[in-house]
Amino acid sequence: MEIIKKKNKILAYIIRDDYQCEGVDFITPNDYSQQVAYMHHQPGKIIDAHVHNPVHRSVIYTQEVLFIKKGVLRVDFYDDYEDYLESRILKAGDILLLVSGGHGFKVIEELEMIEVKQGPYSGENDKKRFPGIDERNIVIN
Repeated sequence: MEIIKKKNKILAYIIRDDYQCEGVDFITPNDYSQQVAYMHHQPGKIIDAHVHNPVHRSVIYTQEVLFIKKGVLRVDFYDDYEDYLESRILKAGDILLLVSGGHGFKVIEELEMIEVKQGPYSGENDKKRFPGIDERNIVIN
């Protein structure tokens, strides 16, 4: 698992396809508006039936989770001021949680992915577009 940061501010989590642990690992802190957990259980494990209680939540910023099903995707990370920081390559099986800052993408190989984020979607009011980094200045870590 990788954590992308600028100073002490977390921008994203990358959970690689080969990440493993036993039991339940909540990767995100309890105060995030988007919760991500990795779970590994043996056959026969019972997860109690349950419903979720209605709890009022206030979401200010959209956090997104991307599940890469097929292909290769380059993710470009930006801070809150639209300054480019670095890039990463994601492959099939990888999961990306975008927490803060900005981001852009380039499809490297034919891509299938699933995006999960909070709703309801507010159209173009939901994001501010800005010019991305010039290809010649990409730094992949």
